[in-house]
Amino acid sequence: MKWLVFLLAFYEVTLVSSPALADPRDPDWPCAQPKVADLSAAAMWNGPSIADVGDTWQDDPKVKDLVDRITVRRTPMEVAQKEIADFIVGTPAEKQQKAKAVFAGVFDTLSSERREVMDGLERTSRKELDLAAKIRSDVSDLRGLQDKPDTDQTEVKNLGSEVEWSTRIFEDRRKTIRYVCEVPATIEQRIFALARAIQQTLN
Repeated sequence: MKWLVFLLAFYEVTLVSSPALADPRDPDWPCAQPKVADLSAAAMWNGPSIADVGDTWQDDPKVKDLVDRITVRRTPMEVAQKEIADFIVGTPAEKQQKAKAVFAGVFDTLSSERREVMDGLERTSRKELDLAAKIRSDVSDLRGLQDKPDTDQTEVKNLGSEVEWSTRIFEDRRKTIRYVCEVPATIEQRIFALARAIQQTLN
């Protein structure tokens, strides 16, 4: 049964190279990139402290509306920069207050989005590990059936098909994880870029 030999070999290669096993110190984190759970606003923002802003930026409809527009990744940065420049106007004190509110909104919104993505990655990773355990168990049963001289070939075929299907799902999830692993870094880059645009307008 050449197809079965190939299937078992493919299963072993797939599971051993799984990103879900990338870092044994943090088995739920499936990405090759190091996990940084929380971002620091100070590391991304050279402007005035936003410690006194908190979540009060949400109380200003104009700030909230602007934040909602510029944090969406499909909004081109040149458009976001223009909207920021059009909004942060007035006296130096007014500009500083607006800049702080906008950055606080950007940081809160995108940090929350990043956390949601990372939580989703870890949930998917746990599902991958559970599926890997199921495949491992099914493959063990399949090999046991192969070793029996009076094995029902229909049973072997059915279990082999189940392993093949599970392995296909495992591989599809792995490809998705590989893509989504880039998203947290993309969000961080967006925060940096927006922070820079706000600071340039303020200066």
